[in-house]
Amino acid sequence: MSTERLDPYESPRALFAYELRRHRQAAELTQRQLGERMDYSDSLINMVESAKRPPTRRFAELADRALGLDGDMVRLYTATTWNKAPDYLRPWLEEEEDATSLRTWQPSIVPGLLQTESYAREILATWPSITTEELDERLANRMQRQSILTREKPPDLNVLIDEDVIRHPIGGAAVMREQLEHLLRIASQPHVVLQMVPYAARPHCGQMGGFVLAERNGVAYAAFAEAQPVGRTFDDRRLIAGLVRRYDAIRAEAVPVKQSLRLIEEAVDRIGV
Repeated sequence: MSTERLDPYESPRALFAYELRRHRQAAELTQRQLGERMDYSDSLINMVESAKRPPTRRFAELADRALGLDGDMVRLYTATTWNKAPDYLRPWLEEEEDATSLRTWQPSIVPGLLQTESYAREILATWPSITTEELDERLANRMQRQSILTREKPPDLNVLIDEDVIRHPIGGAAVMREQLEHLLRIASQPHVVLQMVPYAARPHCGQMGGFVLAERNGVAYAAFAEAQPVGRTFDDRRLIAGLVRRYDAIRAEAVPVKQSLRLIEEAVDRIGV
């Protein structure tokens, strides 16, 4: 969509894009000049200004600094980005967008970044007393998160999934078949590595719950861990180091990629037509 015709009321991302462009032009800067001040390429500035890529909090902070604003873009980012997401999840969503690599382990369901809309709806609908409006909002947020996998420079994604995830029926045969076929398509992308931890694996530390590690330039700096009743985000180095060791221990029990994909294909065949 051309920034000239961008409707700021179309979405939160469009509003941020519109305001960024307005402030840049008021400062009499080209996209290239703003990018140089922020240490970003002009193509990335263009993608944010055209609402083709969501901003991160770091992007908003650098834009404020480059444009001489008093926190305007950060406040706009906070007010419009993930504004419908649950409070406990918002800190993680910012880290997820800014990561250059993500490593995730999931023992019970397909990771959110890899869920189809039908599968995600079935999962989210299990929340006690959730209203139709809340369900629709959370589903929209989950689908929006997945845009990081299709952007110009997506993060490397390393996924470990327990075999039970592909065998446990969620939403019926049609939903599961669609989900499993979606996993196979995603796994074929060059920045995605998907491995299964089979039933035959020994008891391992992954049975204590799922988690995700966010990395930047090869260093894990944030994590999201499942907990009851909700998960939490943290940046404590010792806790993160422990999760890195746990991830490596779980991966040691996983089967190779080709065999992992074969397990998913067999699960699809079991579902039938």
